[in-house]
Amino acid sequence: SEVQARLFYTSLLACTLGVGLQTVHAFSAAAIMWLLLAAFVIAVVWRRRSFAPSAPYLLLVSIAFFATALGMMRMHLASEQFNRSPLASSLGEVLKITGVVVSEPTYSNRTQQLYVQTETDKILVSTDRFQSIVYGDVLTITGMLEQPAAFTTELGREFDYAGYLKARGVEYRVAFAEVDVSGEVAGNGLIRTLLAAKHWFMQSLERFIPDPSAGLGEGLLLGVKSALGDEIESDFRRTGIVHIVVLSGYNVMLVVSFIILCFSYFFPRTWRIVFAIVAIVLFALIVGLSATVVRASVMASLVLFAELLGRRYNVLRALLFAGVVMLIINPYLLLYDIGFQLSFMATLGLVLILPHFETVLASGGMLGIKDFLFSTIATQIAVLPLLMYHIGEVSVISVLVNVLVLPMVPLAMLLTFLTGVLGSLSVHVGVVFGYVATWSLQYILVVAHWFAALPFATLLVPEFSGRVVIAIYVMAIFGYWRLMQPNHVVSLPDVPNIEQSVFFRKN
Repeated sequence: SEVQARLFYTSLLACTLGVGLQTVHAFSAAAIMWLLLAAFVIAVVWRRRSFAPSAPYLLLVSIAFFATALGMMRMHLASEQFNRSPLASSLGEVLKITGVVVSEPTYSNRTQQLYVQTETDKILVSTDRFQSIVYGDVLTITGMLEQPAAFTTELGREFDYAGYLKARGVEYRVAFAEVDVSGEVAGNGLIRTLLAAKHWFMQSLERFIPDPSAGLGEGLLLGVKSALGDEIESDFRRTGIVHIVVLSGYNVMLVVSFIILCFSYFFPRTWRIVFAIVAIVLFALIVGLSATVVRASVMASLVLFAELLGRRYNVLRALLFAGVVMLIINPYLLLYDIGFQLSFMATLGLVLILPHFETVLASGGMLGIKDFLFSTIATQIAVLPLLMYHIGEVSVISVLVNVLVLPMVPLAMLLTFLTGVLGSLSVHVGVVFGYVATWSLQYILVVAHWFAALPFATLLVPEFSGRVVIAIYVMAIFGYWRLMQPNHVVSLPDVPNIEQSVFFRKN
């Protein structure tokens, strides 16, 4: 009902507000308890005046206060894990620490970054790129313990590096460390197996597709941006297509689609959905539990559960629910994880803005170009304030480049996947598919490089306050609310099921 929907959205938005308030200003536990008390008092008044005209508003305010207090409390508890480490007394000293690599290493030009779990802390370690280290290795690390500090980017934006690492559970780092691999193996056996399969696939792929096309293929399928190289990543950023190598709901749903198709001849619908949910979990573990992947995985799982239970799937509710669940698990994501912010807003743009183009989209277009055009416009509108604030550089040709590139992405992903899998079974088949896959990947690279070289490809934006970003989104929300009022002519259809649009077919 409408009342239940209002309560649902109010509680989720208020909880998010509470996390944000507690992040920017550390309210005391006493202040949070006073807010909970206010929520309780208003709830009592609502209960006694449940038939009064003001009753629905009292309930709404009570729920809002309660959810805000819960969000503040969760952020308060999350911050308690920091500033208590026994390593704090050793800052600036050279230490020898033993720990386990708890995630797959990431690479830059000369170094690799390792998240290492010690007895008391998770620390970030940077060391020689060419030293062979994998997930689960037990390391002895020698180096100076540091506390990360904010720094200024090339475009003049201040990056809160400490907050970024806290979103990953890290308070300290050791740069340029000497690392000894003990030879012992720890970590989760399932994750080790999955990562071994991932590396096997990448090696098979690299046999038949040359660089840099192989790096792009790995980025499209597995989100391995480090395989691109700085120059190509810069081209992608300048042309506004770096999102194609950031794993999202599209990648997750391709996995679901593939699993359902493979099992469609052997199992009934219920078992196919169960296998697809398991596949989502395994895929998320393979590619790394980034905020973007987790959001997409939660939403895709909700699609499948809705299909399993025969319930209608509302993508807006699923998006907000997934976002709040992630914030409850890790409240530092809200303000310190740019990927979480961009992924959430891009999806919100598809949900709320894209339906306004429904009439135009219905008329089709050559090769479905209108679909790509308006989807790109919708997401660009939604993420533009964040891009201007965080990056300071906005691509003015992103819409055009996305229209040129996006139609090729699904084909390139399919050909790359077939090359890696079939190439491991037959060299001749791998060569054929690898040649065609290389052509499709080269097309994307050439388009990106050509447009990135244009002098007017990007626009630099002067630095501005985060309050401006909030004001822009508040005005946008108000404008959207006004647009949706009954006295306006514009009428939107039901929110489309963006995430499930191509593969759920009842049998």
